[in-house]
Amino acid sequence: MLLQTELISLNKGDAVSHYLLLKKCEVRLTKAGKEYITIELGDRSCSLGSNIWDNFEVFYNSAKTGDVVKVTGTIDEYQGNLQIKISHIRVTKESDGVSPVDFQVHSKRNPDVMKKEFFDRLEIISTPALKLLMQNIFNEDNFALYSTAPAGKQWHHAYIHGLLEHTLEIIKICDLMSDIHPEINRDMLICGAMMHDFGKVEELNFNGAFEYSDKGKLLGHIVISAMKVKDEAEKISGFSEELKNCLIHLVLSHQGKLEFASPVVPKTLEAITLYQADELSAKGNAYKNALATEIRGDAKWTKYIGLASTDLYNHGIEPDQEKIINKSLFD
Repeated sequence: MLLQTELISLNKGDAVSHYLLLKKCEVRLTKAGKEYITIELGDRSCSLGSNIWDNFEVFYNSAKTGDVVKVTGTIDEYQGNLQIKISHIRVTKESDGVSPVDFQVHSKRNPDVMKKEFFDRLEIISTPALKLLMQNIFNEDNFALYSTAPAGKQWHHAYIHGLLEHTLEIIKICDLMSDIHPEINRDMLICGAMMHDFGKVEELNFNGAFEYSDKGKLLGHIVISAMKVKDEAEKISGFSEELKNCLIHLVLSHQGKLEFASPVVPKTLEAITLYQADELSAKGNAYKNALATEIRGDAKWTKYIGLASTDLYNHGIEPDQEKIINKSLFD
């Protein structure tokens, strides 16, 4: 374990002498046409940007995204955002005794508990063909990978075991909606929830820094997931063609809009439910993490967050009070 101060606890003017994960490294041009590199560096607590204006060629040619680097410098500020002013940076050597795995964030939930929740829910799927399909797909080897994967590279549930955590949240939302609207085919919806992001296990490399694989860039997780459903359903004798197509539709439409990379928009009651459940889980997690990592000191507001298209406000109201209010409403 690295014994160094977390980036999130550093303030303007503080010294930096850290091992950090190189999350981005790009060559850009100033308005005058001069090359510089912009980089993003992070530990488990947060990420900060930096620019190197001169004499960066040796570092740029030796470093790649996902490397661990040793950085010395100070915390600086630009346009209200903290960044690292680097005095020296180098790629680590084996003798440094650090690895990209040292910088991976893990779900705060117990993975064994989540595994039990997942298979307990799978066990009560009542449609025999769907239950067999899920059992075949989530065999021991597949589930080991699935339960380790993050749900994304940076926006939501972007940590080890994040995909399983995200999926369980969606399953709970879908079960609630099925209670409210009995017209929903609950088994189909739950299987769609289990499969919607299955392709992330191949879309992302997550042995160190989270990066897209070649297959992920070429196909994307939606197509990978849909292909898996099609291939495995066709191995089951008598599996309904309509059921197969409706389940594949859930996967293909789960991002809701064509401009959000869904090949089709939701066209069934189950599909619109899954899309909204996915949105709620993803954005709830993303906003929660942004509030935890982007607000410093006594500030109430985060910086403007591009993926949210807004800055976020921390009201400071204790959640225990909300639990009391919610309990009184539903008793």
